[in-house]
Amino acid sequence: MTHNSYDFSGRTVLVTGGGSGIGLAIATAFLDNGANVAISGRTESKLVEAVQGQPAGRTLTVAGDIGDPSDAEALVAAVVERFGRLDVVVNNAAAHTGGDFTDTVDEWEQIRTTNIDGFVHLARFALPELERVGGNLVAVSSVSALRGDWGQSLYNASKAAVLNFIQSLALDYGRRGVRLNAVAPAFTITPITQGVADDAEQLAKFTNRVALGRPGQPEDIAPAVLFLASDDAAYITGATLAVDGGTSASTGQPHIEQG
Repeated sequence: MTHNSYDFSGRTVLVTGGGSGIGLAIATAFLDNGANVAISGRTESKLVEAVQGQPAGRTLTVAGDIGDPSDAEALVAAVVERFGRLDVVVNNAAAHTGGDFTDTVDEWEQIRTTNIDGFVHLARFALPELERVGGNLVAVSSVSALRGDWGQSLYNASKAAVLNFIQSLALDYGRRGVRLNAVAPAFTITPITQGVADDAEQLAKFTNRVALGRPGQPEDIAPAVLFLASDDAAYITGATLAVDGGTSASTGQPHIEQG
């Protein structure tokens, strides 16, 4: 899918977790719209593979773990050194866990380090660069941040923290010329969720709640991120845009065919 609704020529975009899934779709969409794009992630080989075939002069890969503040600082510095500026940050890197709380609580540090601490460290080093150019930040959160899910207490709590961080920073940085927003996808088919997608019974349970009757694809999320990052959204900050096929419109009761 080619996105050509916006002109990001001359602007530099950083996408964390950009080597696959939603992050890769977002990075590709920005490249399609003329931006310089840096992607980060833990695995260099995956990042290099992700940008194959893209214009070498407009791409940068930086391996690292933004949960480590020194890696987050080095990431932002590498982007600015290469392209001279940073206009848009897409905080997409995330970790997920599911299961009974007492069985998964030992994973809290990993979830928190990636989903919350990583965002805090990234914001710390990126916001001064965004303030310099009047840029903006878009976080990829989740509908799981809006309400509870069975067996996902740690993940949901971390994603809720992301949304509140966005709202609070939007207040702090609005008069400094920086906008911060979030998108909230529901079940989206990515490498992480492919196992569920391949199980027809499990997939049916997820899509039962979706008004549009199908799971999301990474390419469904990217246009919403581009809109929020674009000048068309110049008066939007502190907002969360649900990109969920209508999932969050439901009370939670199952879809039952009428007639």
